[in-house]
Amino acid sequence: MEIEIKNSLIALLNAIKVSNAAVVAAEMARLEDYAARGRETLHPQLLHFLERRSYSKAAMFLGGVENIPVGACGGRAARPAQTEALK
Repeated sequence: MEIEIKNSLIALLNAIKVSNAAVVAAEMARLEDYAARGRETLHPQLLHFLERRSYSKAAMFLGGVENIPVGACGGRAARPAQTEALK
């Protein structure tokens, strides 16, 4: 399922770049479904990112990035090229 999630994340992030609302909505729904179906089998951190719609962080996680920046309440700024891990 992680391959499907990664492909969906790539499609979502690309759709966001080009402002394709239909694809954004479809991929977000698909990712929500993956999270619901994978609740018992997905890595807890990946599930956390998906449930909170931290899609760039989910992409980084699946791309093998270590030390993913924490959210705003953690005080560290996000990396500027968060989707580089997908390439």
